Amino acid sequence: MGIIEILMIGIGLSMDAFAVSLSNGLVCPISANQKLKIMPLFFGVFQAVMPLFGFFAGNLFAEVIDRYSGIVILIILGFIGGKMMADGIKEMRDPEVESCTIFTYKTLIMQSIATSIDAFAVGVSFVGAGVDILSAVCIIGITTTILSYAALFLGRRFGSMLGSRAQIFGGLILVCLGIKALF
Repeated sequence: MGIIEILMIGIGLSMDAFAVSLSNGLVCPISANQKLKIMPLFFGVFQAVMPLFGFFAGNLFAEVIDRYSGIVILIILGFIGGKMMADGIKEMRDPEVESCTIFTYKTLIMQSIATSIDAFAVGVSFVGAGVDILSAVCIIGITTTILSYAALFLGRRFGSMLGSRAQIFGGLILVCLGIKALF
């Protein structure tokens, strides 16, 4: 498998992180929460580490991860998205309510895990494909980080236009991603 194929896999794997970054950027201006500046790094590192785990775990856990990944993703993103929507509704009712309180390191780690579970299975497939795992994880991690930064800034730009509705919309995106993971 060549660099172009690995890059395409990296782009495909990063689409969930892209959507979550966009959603987070919609909800919270970067200046209001400094943790958002490092969010793409979290996503990139997790997106790189999971194929590495998959590569070394081989087929031991692939079946279990594959069987339950949709449910785990739905629970994590559904909870975070639901909380974002509830906070957005509270903010619309009372503009004095502080937004962006949901973005903690725990939340970033949970989002990072939820967006990178499928990368584990890709790592398992790399075993049979004879892929140079170190270059593959670097390409995947860098691709995810770059695309997540781009999505974060896009979300920030549109979030300022949507105002308090952005948090509801961002939460809805996360819930929809969680539901999509089931299918």
